[in-house]
Amino acid sequence: MTEFFADIPKLAYQADATDEFAFRHYNPDEVILGRRMEDHLRFAVCYWHSFAWPGGDPFGGQTFKRPWFGETMDHARLKADTAFEMFRILGVPFFCFHDADVRPEGGSFAETTRNLEEITEYFAAKMEAGGPKLLWGTANLFSNRRFMAGAATNPDPDIFAYAAATVKTCMDTTHRLDGANYVLWGGREGYETLLNTDLRREMEQMGRFLSMVVDYKHKIGFKGTILVEPKPQEPTKHQYDYDVATCYGFLQRFGLEKEVKLNIEQGHAILAGHSFEHELALAASLGVLGSIDMNRNDYQCGWDTDHFPNSVPEVALAYYEILRAGGFTTGGTNFDAKLRRQSLDPEDLILAHAGAMDVCARGLKAAAAMLEDGKLEAARAARYAGWDRPEAQAMLASDLESIAADVEARGLDPQPVSGRQERLENLVNRFF
Repeated sequence: MTEFFADIPKLAYQADATDEFAFRHYNPDEVILGRRMEDHLRFAVCYWHSFAWPGGDPFGGQTFKRPWFGETMDHARLKADTAFEMFRILGVPFFCFHDADVRPEGGSFAETTRNLEEITEYFAAKMEAGGPKLLWGTANLFSNRRFMAGAATNPDPDIFAYAAATVKTCMDTTHRLDGANYVLWGGREGYETLLNTDLRREMEQMGRFLSMVVDYKHKIGFKGTILVEPKPQEPTKHQYDYDVATCYGFLQRFGLEKEVKLNIEQGHAILAGHSFEHELALAASLGVLGSIDMNRNDYQCGWDTDHFPNSVPEVALAYYEILRAGGFTTGGTNFDAKLRRQSLDPEDLILAHAGAMDVCARGLKAAAAMLEDGKLEAARAARYAGWDRPEAQAMLASDLESIAADVEARGLDPQPVSGRQERLENLVNRFF
């Protein structure tokens, strides 16, 4: 046991618990819709916000003091020891990381790669000893100043090359650790001004980069899913992976829609002007729903604040769309969420995750209950029932002239039918 989490017990499910160090709703073995709750939710803890973030914001610097903060391999190993202790306390089945979260930057690309390979073996030993699995790995292609103008979309071909080499090493690490997915988050794949930007060129570079990733996946025999994460803005003015619809159009343009799925984040959906459930439903309808980052934004701030989720109704609507789509396969629920910069204690880190896991468990159960109840789906089916008639289907294969002639012959004067929105909202609220 590490000193950082000393005296914090392993959390367990206790429905009537009075101790805050317990789960009140997250029961991993509870069966919902024929599947264990743990297997539905597939929780993952992210390395970057939990162990690498110093507690800064746009107007202030570090507030967290962590014994593993430093740029040596000893610091990296201590960080790993602490992280795996937290994974054990929470009982999560997965974790996620960027390369820069887990290893120090070396004096050269080769040294940086050796550092990553060394910590990869350190992880492997911990995982083999009973630690959680890897939900996904990814490369940090945004923090270092070399990536200030993007990675795949950079105007300098040497930076494209450096980014490609970095992704190759991160895919190797993810493959070595038997990761379920590999994510590409284009943190700076966008522009700040059109005055110095060639949109066509940058999009072509980005498409070619992703095609190389898919090719390498098959070459090394990686069985996981390649995921792209939509994000509309911040830090750039406009990012090319704006939302689900934009990403799908991009994948189609480069013939990758059968090879790549999406990792969708609640906070990014809000920044794009959408709801989380909208992005999930659209991805499911297009066949590209892969995994999710679960967090929330502060609705009084116009930027990505990455709060832990605390609204059961919001979470339930998200899981309703996931359940309607058949649930996760290789994906899961990654907490891409961070403490508030005034939450300094080790207990805060544990309890923030525990509370979020309970919120997700309550949301999942509500979503399953809504699905089992069937009234929402029955109302949806009834609204479109007219399209099930043979003549309606035949009309879709017809032409405007024939349709116009039929309307005139039948003397059609159709009247609108209520969408019953408030009644359906009332129905949903019964489950909370």
